[in-house]
Amino acid sequence: MIESGYGRWRLAGGLLAAAGLLTLSGAALATDQSQQRQQGRDTNQAAKQDARSEKIDCRAENQKNNAQCRQDKHDTKQEGRQDKRETKH
Repeated sequence: MIESGYGRWRLAGGLLAAAGLLTLSGAALATDQSQQRQQGRDTNQAAKQDARSEKIDCRAENQKNNAQCRQDKHDTKQEGRQDKRETKH
């Protein structure tokens, strides 16, 4: 009778240890995903700022009409989105 109680405690301890390890590995994965998302957001924000600056410079220099400046801004933002995708994956 005493041995079976000891076996149950041992089994319960093993199960708790396994559950703890799974929890820790899940937390590490969540941290990695969080960092990837943050890097993606940072990349996206940088691309938006670059696009704004590019459009302002384009209009100030009067090199192109507004539609062409707008297209340049769109292209810059698209490049930033692609960089974000590459960062996440």
